[in-house]
Amino acid sequence: MIKPTWPSAVRAAVLAAFFPGLSAVQADEGRVPADRSPRPVVARVHYRGGGDWYNDPSCIPNLCRFIRENTTLDMTDDRVDVTLLDEDLFSYPILFITGHGQITFSPEEAARLRTYLLAGGFLLADDDYGMDASFRQAMKAVFPDRDFAELPFSHGIYHVHFPFPDGLPKIHEHDNQPPRGLGIFDDRGRLMVFYVLESNLSDGWTDPGVHHDPDDKREEALKMGANIVIWALTR
Repeated sequence: MIKPTWPSAVRAAVLAAFFPGLSAVQADEGRVPADRSPRPVVARVHYRGGGDWYNDPSCIPNLCRFIRENTTLDMTDDRVDVTLLDEDLFSYPILFITGHGQITFSPEEAARLRTYLLAGGFLLADDDYGMDASFRQAMKAVFPDRDFAELPFSHGIYHVHFPFPDGLPKIHEHDNQPPRGLGIFDDRGRLMVFYVLESNLSDGWTDPGVHHDPDDKREEALKMGANIVIWALTR
């Protein structure tokens, strides 16, 4: 049975949002009513800079539906968009960011994202081609003293539920380079940010008629996406 075990600060905020009747102690300890369990939400980041943060709107609902139908994790497939300054940012255990163009964070947004991630939140970023340079620059504003590191194929994110012994699957071709999974870690070694390059997983999560990916590619993309979400919620 896969159970969400979010780190304390984010876990308490998430449980309090799902169960407003919980006391502060119950939320902090992760205690919920026996007949109910939280249904995690993956929220898409509405960022500034001019990039198409909103592209492929079906991708996250489809991924969450796949997870619900193929694992024991009861995800909700509601579509949620959030800015980094929204009051309810900490209600969402996973943030998702993608696009083709510019991404910028104001100093306030960078500070808020840093707080969110260090408190136990998780950011999944998928380069849909064209956001790499600006995203790296934006993340430097979030963590000036932390760099992206490439995850080895032995990392648990590639094996937590579905096996990917060769790392990320290749869904769409960009620059004729192998797919790469990059991470930013906290001081305890927890993966806070997972950045997908030269794979374009989220295109494989969209409705079949959008990109016309073959079924086997879509299945690979959805399975790897499930691994990422499961890893984020259980580690």
